[in-house]
Amino acid sequence: MRIEQLGDGDPEIAVVGGIHGDEPCGVRAIEHLLDARPAVDRPVKCIVANERALERDVRYTDADLNRVFPGDPDSDPHEGRLAAALLAELRGCTTLSMHSTQSYTGSFAVVAEGTLTLARSVCPYLTLDAAVDASAFTEGRLIEHAPVIEVECGYQGSNEATENATRIAEEFLGALGALAGSEPHSAGVPLYRLTHLIPKSRAEAYDVPATNFERVAAGETYATVDGEELVAEEPFYPVLMSPYGYENEFGYGAEPAGRLGGTTAGDERDRSEYPG
Repeated sequence: MRIEQLGDGDPEIAVVGGIHGDEPCGVRAIEHLLDARPAVDRPVKCIVANERALERDVRYTDADLNRVFPGDPDSDPHEGRLAAALLAELRGCTTLSMHSTQSYTGSFAVVAEGTLTLARSVCPYLTLDAAVDASAFTEGRLIEHAPVIEVECGYQGSNEATENATRIAEEFLGALGALAGSEPHSAGVPLYRLTHLIPKSRAEAYDVPATNFERVAAGETYATVDGEELVAEEPFYPVLMSPYGYENEFGYGAEPAGRLGGTTAGDERDRSEYPG
């Protein structure tokens, strides 16, 4: 785990990349920040998490790091020890964790019940297509154990994902008062709530005609398995849906859940109050 800092003092803000070793966009965003060395009004901790997996260009070496939090310093698997060490480094920090997907070219945040207040304040400052409340599916994930906003920054390995991650990291620092000149992009971010996993059986070939964040109507085909159509029994909104992104599921179904945040007269607050 590589740890560096912008600014002087004890950081209360952190940006993390490389939770998964085959998702380099967050690492490149951190490298950009460290190269640029912007003058920050609040110190920032910059962490490249799973260096061993990054070196091998694999998601993980022993276990998925974002499924084993809080970890164990005495764990045999590398990621179990790393999860405990990373969580200790993030203690007292409000954190951005940057990821990428095999399912979506844009950017969206992943939040949980315990971080919704933070998300309402911060997400309108980020360039996002949506935010996803994953409260029902947080077991072992970092967002279950710390004040973290995860952002899926784009398609895995793409230049667009790196560009998105770099911009979002700077926007996140602006939202928390570490960089000057940040303004909210909109009156709020569309919020979706994950409701169910969409399973995937073993087969030779898969296809997903459904589009993430676009409604699938009842009776509409959302995927095919070896040419056999899978038809929705109830309407839902696909999230993280792709043919080959996950081994045992296509992704998730979700429902609309309003909007996150926005800066209104009744909702303005001192952004330096975080980490809550």
